Amino acid sequence: MKTVLLIGATRGLGLAIAEDLVNTKDYLVIGTGRRLSSELQALIDNSDYSERLHFRQLDVVNTSAIHEFIVEVTKQFGPLYALINNAAIGHDGILATMHEKDIDELLTVNLHAPILLSKYASRSMLTRMNGRIIQISSIIAETGFKGLAVYGATKAGLIGLTKSLARELGRGGITVNAVLPGYMETDMTAGLQGDKLDSIKRRSPSGKLADTKDVAAAVRFLLSDDASSITGTTLTVDAGSTA
Repeated sequence: MKTVLLIGATRGLGLAIAEDLVNTKDYLVIGTGRRLSSELQALIDNSDYSERLHFRQLDVVNTSAIHEFIVEVTKQFGPLYALINNAAIGHDGILATMHEKDIDELLTVNLHAPILLSKYASRSMLTRMNGRIIQISSIIAETGFKGLAVYGATKAGLIGLTKSLARELGRGGITVNAVLPGYMETDMTAGLQGDKLDSIKRRSPSGKLADTKDVAAAVRFLLSDDASSITGTTLTVDAGSTA
C-alpha cells in the first residue's frame, strides 16, 4: 500500500477524500486535523478501513510543529507516497475592514503551512524517487469573489507553488498538481443560501453544485499511475460553472 498524508481530513472535502481513498484498498491514509471528528472516527472504526486509515492531530496554525510532525509520521509509517494539502479556512470580509489577525491566519493556514508541508513531505518522497503532491486550491483563485480577496490570494498562491514545485521535483519522480473545486455543499459554504446559492447554481450548465465525491475522484486520479505524466497543472471540478 502507498502511504498518503491527507491534511484536513476530519470533515467536508477532506473526509470525502479519505473515504474514497480507503475504498480503493491501494492506500494507507493518515488524516490530520485539529481534533478527531465523529465522522472520521466512524470511518476509522469501520472494520474494513481500520488498518488503512489513521488519525494524527495537527494544527497547521502552529507551523513550527510541521517538520517534527513529518519526521514522526515517516518514522511510524515509512516514506510518503503522497501529500494532499486540503486544510483551509475561509474567513470572508472586505479587505479594507478585515482585521489583520484574520489576514495572518488565512495566510498561515492556507499558504504558509502547505509550503512547509510540501517542503518536508517532498524530502520523504525523494528517498524513493516517486511521489505525488496535490494542493487543494479553489476556482476563486482564478475568478475572484467579493469579500474573498485574501482567501483568493492564498489559493492563487497554491497554483504558483504548484507550477514551480513541479519543475523542482520532476526529476525526482514527483508530480505536483492543484485541484480547483467549485462551490460545494460543505461547512465552508454553509452561509451561501437563498438567492446567492441559486445564482451560483445557475452559472453551472448542469444547474447544480459540484459534489465532494466528484473532487475526491479527481484527487484519486491524480494519485494514480494513469496520471504519472500530469504535473504542474490545475484540474477544475466545478460542474462547469466557470466554463
